[in-house]
Amino acid sequence: MERVYNFSAGPAMIAQSVLEKARDELVCYADKGMSVMEMSHRSSMYVDIFNQTKALLKQLMNVPDEYEILFLQGGATLQFSAVPLNLMTSGKADYVDSGNFAHLAAEEARRYGEVRIVASSREDNYTYVPALDGIRWNADADYAYITTNNTIYGTRYTAIPDTGAVPLVADASSNILSEELDVTKFGVIFAGAQKNIGPAGLCVMIIRRDLLGRQNALCPKLMNWELESKNDSMLNTPNTYGIYMAKLGFEWLRDLGGVPAIYQQNVYKANLLYDYLDNSALFTAPARRECRSLMNVTFVTGDPEKDAAFVKYAAARGLVNLKGHRSVGGMRASIYNAMPVEGVKKLVDVMKAFEKENA
Repeated sequence: MERVYNFSAGPAMIAQSVLEKARDELVCYADKGMSVMEMSHRSSMYVDIFNQTKALLKQLMNVPDEYEILFLQGGATLQFSAVPLNLMTSGKADYVDSGNFAHLAAEEARRYGEVRIVASSREDNYTYVPALDGIRWNADADYAYITTNNTIYGTRYTAIPDTGAVPLVADASSNILSEELDVTKFGVIFAGAQKNIGPAGLCVMIIRRDLLGRQNALCPKLMNWELESKNDSMLNTPNTYGIYMAKLGFEWLRDLGGVPAIYQQNVYKANLLYDYLDNSALFTAPARRECRSLMNVTFVTGDPEKDAAFVKYAAARGLVNLKGHRSVGGMRASIYNAMPVEGVKKLVDVMKAFEKENA
């Protein structure tokens, strides 16, 4: 069977060349006589893989030396708890409620202290990212928190807010490595791997070192960033194969020309789809133009039955996982880094055909 174009929001498409390399090295990695999955995380052969992975991410994102890179387990959602447990020293934090995952993070942080929602688009069904120009961030906040891309509703920050002396924490799960981020604007960046990096189960963290050591006394051992830093992400057995797969993904991105090159490709892909949607008589894109996501394009026909019919129509033509999130319905095309231009072109062609047949 031929591979389909997988528009899933995550776990998402992985570049075919990455999968093929992983296949070729699955049973025996290099001259080591064993699979990466069989290696001790303490062995020199695996530590080499780990160190290469960290160096590649540092290169791709221009991570300054004053930041620590961690590869942790539990995905990004575990950090909804770990962020306040590591940073909420005075018990106050500012959150921007720009989507479902931002909302869930704020709700979880309320278990540990006072969460102040400084801006929200919740009442407008998260069709935009709240304007933050002129927002008064609280000077007494331990940190400010944003989610850089709204996976479910298809919106993103087009500019990173200036929070002054208050450390900015960002969940960048669904757009990390898709466009350049100035790491120095953040205190903490974290991201689940299953969208633009590799398989699910790994969380990538970039933490300014002066923010380590602030954890709550009750912070669980495996959520303690300072302990993880001191143990180079190996306080317990890490997700060894997930880290190896991240290494392959980072190499693939580096060889393409890095983040600047993939950003140009991502803009091109997104424009192909949005240009069609803006001129379609059948499909519409709910997200406001000024903050449309490059990674997750949401669209609807206005008729749930017709939406469902299109999802089936597309799947029959090799375009799968286009059904929108259960909380909003409609359709969603997740066009992460590994989605080739050809996949988006085929999607537009199929949408045109469906529209013609349903005019």
